[in-house]
Amino acid sequence: MPDNQRSRAITQGAQRTPNRAMLRAVGFRDGDFDKPIIGVANGFSTITPCNKGLNELAMDAEHALRGAGAMPQMFGTITVSDGISMGTEGMKYSLVSREVIADSIETAVQAESMDGVIAIGGCDKNMPGAMIAMARMNVPAIFVYGGTIKPGHYNGRDLTVVSAFEAVGQFTSHKIDEKELLEVERHACPGAGSCGGMFTANTMSSAFEAMGMSLPYSSTMAAEDQEKRSSAARSAEILVDAVRKQIRPRDIITRKSIENAIAVIMAVGGSTNAVLHFLAIAHAADVELDIDDFERMRARVPVLCDLKPSGRYVATDLHKAGGIPQVMKMLLDHGLLHADCMTITGETIAEVLKDIPSAPRPGQDVIRPWENPIYPQGHLAILKGNLATEGCVAKITGIKTSKITGPARVFESEETCMTAILARQIQGGDIVVIRYEGPKGGPGMREMLSPTSALIGEGLGDSVGLITDGRFSGGTYGMVVGHVAPEAYVGGTIALVHEGDSITIDAEQRLLRLNVSEEELAKRRAGWTPPKARYTRGVLAKYARLVSSASLGAITDQSQHSHTES
Repeated sequence: MPDNQRSRAITQGAQRTPNRAMLRAVGFRDGDFDKPIIGVANGFSTITPCNKGLNELAMDAEHALRGAGAMPQMFGTITVSDGISMGTEGMKYSLVSREVIADSIETAVQAESMDGVIAIGGCDKNMPGAMIAMARMNVPAIFVYGGTIKPGHYNGRDLTVVSAFEAVGQFTSHKIDEKELLEVERHACPGAGSCGGMFTANTMSSAFEAMGMSLPYSSTMAAEDQEKRSSAARSAEILVDAVRKQIRPRDIITRKSIENAIAVIMAVGGSTNAVLHFLAIAHAADVELDIDDFERMRARVPVLCDLKPSGRYVATDLHKAGGIPQVMKMLLDHGLLHADCMTITGETIAEVLKDIPSAPRPGQDVIRPWENPIYPQGHLAILKGNLATEGCVAKITGIKTSKITGPARVFESEETCMTAILARQIQGGDIVVIRYEGPKGGPGMREMLSPTSALIGEGLGDSVGLITDGRFSGGTYGMVVGHVAPEAYVGGTIALVHEGDSITIDAEQRLLRLNVSEEELAKRRAGWTPPKARYTRGVLAKYARLVSSASLGAITDQSQHSHTES
């Protein structure tokens, strides 16, 4: 080595001495400094059953990383429980937590110059939060889902957490007594794992598997089964290989792979929240995607799986029936997946699915044959009209009628609406409007599972429409329309609705319309003034200042030159 190169190497080595001294204190030895450093983003907490089992998975991953020749560095990231905070002021922090998770993973990985990251999460926002960070950083990464909860059982029927919410409406309408209400509560959630239907957590885990950022079959495994721990360890080994091959998230998260994910979301009957989250993930990966792309995919993809909330089965049933690979193979064979997309294993989608049968196995009806789908088209429709010029999201399956026109029942918050529902002041034919619950106005875009479940429980799910600039839980179904944009807080038309106004929800025409003249709307708009901010300090205030429209994914890091700006 020439003298100048030797001198430079000695200088750089000396500069690294303090770094190595710190790493020795956490277990590094002489031979470890040349190994890839892999972050283990551990979402473990006892706040929610979704994340209760994650520490064991993180420890399994850590052990496997060492065995594969890497040096793990474990760090924590937060979660909140949507189910526990639902219907309270705390729910305003749910969507905010997506950004906190993304920012915390980015901060730890980038600050410590890690060579890769394995993120382990369970509850709804863990997954999009982690994926946003992965797409931003573009260091080799893999996501490990903590697993789904097993169904509860009572009186010969399977229960999920949504059963408890619906039981409240059944109780207030005198369909069940207090004893049965308590029994549903006791049996709905039997152990660790994320909510068991095709709600938001299982929707996002399924979509990540379809996108190639998680291992095959991993998205529908039960949290408490041994195969979940084995999958976490295998994921760690695959990640070390990806680091060595330099397979990066943006090699995997592409326009084509996101279309694959959306196709699977439609086929399994997934959550409305997936629209919001994939717009944000696409933004982080610098992939062109807009809200209308979901409508284009919906028109092409049938609903193949009979899953809760509107269907009969839970995620563990889907797993036994063949899981996401079986659904993907059917979509692939009918030209609805991009076969050449790369996955974290280095294989293409076609290679991953090559041994999967083309038709679901007989003797089960969780996954329907292609010629006999649950619905011929997807269930997540993008509606537009004078009430939602930027668009909104409706779940249009599991309902008896696809069109309703009725008088508006206007509420300025979720709580006031819930009071009216429990007092039985909402009647069939009404259109419930819950506003000032959007990304800025809430702030935080709460989920309206409590009101929608109460309406279902009272038997009004098919006869009452509900629109909001907030969100819905993945457990919501019925004639419901969320993510109405522009939201009320920024002067969207939803802010101008008066009690008794006629509103039309038409799923077939993809229309959301306030049946009021343009002249009258102009008069109302001239007299409208924005309300005072509900929070002026702290994380909710910061979020309200930064967050974009729901039609852009409620992102918080918009660039002035971003292609996703309206």
